[in-house]
Amino acid sequence: MQLLALALYHRDGRPVPRVIRFRPGALNILTGESETGKSEVLDIVEYCMGRKKPNFPDEPIDQTVGWYAVLVSFDATRMVLARPRPVGDSTTKAMIRFGDESLELPRGDEMRADADVTALRSQLSARLGIEDFRFQPPTGAARYPFDVSVAQAALLCFQKQNEIANQGALFHRQTENGIAQAIKDTLPYFLGAAGPEQALRRHQLGEALREQRAAQRRFDDAVRRRDGIDTRQAALLRLAEREGLVQDIPLGLDPQQTRSLLGQALSVAPLTADGPADLQDRRHVLTQERRELRERYQQLNDALAMVERWHQQGHAFTGELHLQLDRLKTLDLLGPEGENHSADVCPMCARRLDGPDQSAAEINALARHLAGELTHAETLQPVREEHRRSLETERDAVAERLRLNGAQLKELNASDERMRNLQDQQLRIAYVQGRIAQERATAGDLSEDDVRRLRNQLTLVQEHVEALQELVDEDDVTAETERRLTDVAALMTPWAQRLHLGQAAAAEEVRISLSQLNVVVRRPEGRLSLTRIGSAKNWIGYHLVAHLALHTYFLRNRRPVPRFLMLDQPTQAFFPEKVRDATTVEDADWAAVTSYFKLLHDVVEEGNGGLQIIVCDHANLPEEWFQEAIVENWRPHDGRRRALIPVDWLE
Repeated sequence: MQLLALALYHRDGRPVPRVIRFRPGALNILTGESETGKSEVLDIVEYCMGRKKPNFPDEPIDQTVGWYAVLVSFDATRMVLARPRPVGDSTTKAMIRFGDESLELPRGDEMRADADVTALRSQLSARLGIEDFRFQPPTGAARYPFDVSVAQAALLCFQKQNEIANQGALFHRQTENGIAQAIKDTLPYFLGAAGPEQALRRHQLGEALREQRAAQRRFDDAVRRRDGIDTRQAALLRLAEREGLVQDIPLGLDPQQTRSLLGQALSVAPLTADGPADLQDRRHVLTQERRELRERYQQLNDALAMVERWHQQGHAFTGELHLQLDRLKTLDLLGPEGENHSADVCPMCARRLDGPDQSAAEINALARHLAGELTHAETLQPVREEHRRSLETERDAVAERLRLNGAQLKELNASDERMRNLQDQQLRIAYVQGRIAQERATAGDLSEDDVRRLRNQLTLVQEHVEALQELVDEDDVTAETERRLTDVAALMTPWAQRLHLGQAAAAEEVRISLSQLNVVVRRPEGRLSLTRIGSAKNWIGYHLVAHLALHTYFLRNRRPVPRFLMLDQPTQAFFPEKVRDATTVEDADWAAVTSYFKLLHDVVEEGNGGLQIIVCDHANLPEEWFQEAIVENWRPHDGRRRALIPVDWLE
């Protein structure tokens, strides 16, 4: 699989897309100034190959493009892989077209979603020759199985700007969660060290090991049950004795006697906890009665308090009347008892007055009124006393009823406690009888023949595991992977020395470490990882030779990996961090830059059209072979800016 063209379709539906053409089996260079969209080319190709979450910048590409598409070739057949602009973080929609060598990119008004990412990846995987199998992680690994597809193969075909200069990670998206392990799991397959047969045997071995553990558990449980029956039954018999199910257990019981006594305990009828059916109703009636009696008792107390206040007030009133009458008698204004004094006679000297004394008449009237009030008050006092005695009698009766009510409730609560104790005993007896029944059923189902049968099953499973283990050991995927990585290292070592990379001159071997997913330099004094080699120039150089060697190996061994490698800014280490146009930098190490691109050119030439390399970079070398490799030059020309997004789209 190689790339023939990349197309962007405007969101307004205009029929003519923005197209970038690539040459298959050759070095393709897309050069230009910064901020012209070179880095987005890799993202677009990966997105069209089925990635769900692209990393497109917000503008201007996301503001103008409605569809993305690539035209790819598989020898004599072609495919169009198109994806609509994602709405939100991701999308699964896609469009697929198949055809012969005459198939071209569709027009803008023909873009319609007719598939999804799953179908797109399935078609790509089938045409690449990726075998249909599901990778099974080793037994006990804390990860899920997955289908090997172009999704993992694509990780070997891209090197973005921040990846190609990363000294700690060699592969595309390696630092993302789960990606490094996916590369470790699938790289042996893409190298040819493992395939569906080996994966199937490893899966069968994992299943057989699980069956072996299950058979071992069943056999061990049977042996433990057989050896522990007597102990458990003796313990259950003691529990039955404690709950009163059996009595007078003799010492030194044999297993047969123990089982007989357990049968007796199991046959004991459960206790009955019969009680008054209306227990709860009776409690409710007594509680309601107690509430009413307390309310009546409080009412009688309040009435007695009020009668006492009336009694005290009446006593005070009659006392005051007696006091006033006694004062009048002291003045002798009233005359002899029962007589009315004449108003025209002086009460002091008994002389007749010239006229009647009105004040004396008023005093006499007041005295008569006070005497009447006093007589009335003294008449009411016995009535109040009788009413108080009646209230006290009724209150005492209510108090007695409250006492009786409390005694009845206490007795009712005691009955409840006895019922609860009886119910608890019932539960304990039922629990013991249930355990006895379970033990008798378990012990009755287990025989010596059963133990022998489980031992034979375990032996058969162990023999099956040993046979599968021998087949897996014969595969020896790890050793075969290392052997094939040694073939890759045979290409990497001279290329690293050709680029004069750090530590390469004295290196015995430059290889890829599958465990580290990084480049390792083997020297006489020991191994050295890329993380311990300085300079971005060396990091980029080792990335180049590693991926060139991998793709050369894939090509020579006809492995199911896309036949293209896309590189973004492989010469960034030679220019300032924010270079606008590398062609304007005079003091850069142009000899080293030339050697990097010359290696890319020579590797492609050695591939005889089987390998395609696409490079996006600032550099623009004057060499003829470099100029022939340029497919797009995004530098201003004729006063007009050139970039991934056409100027008229932005206008």
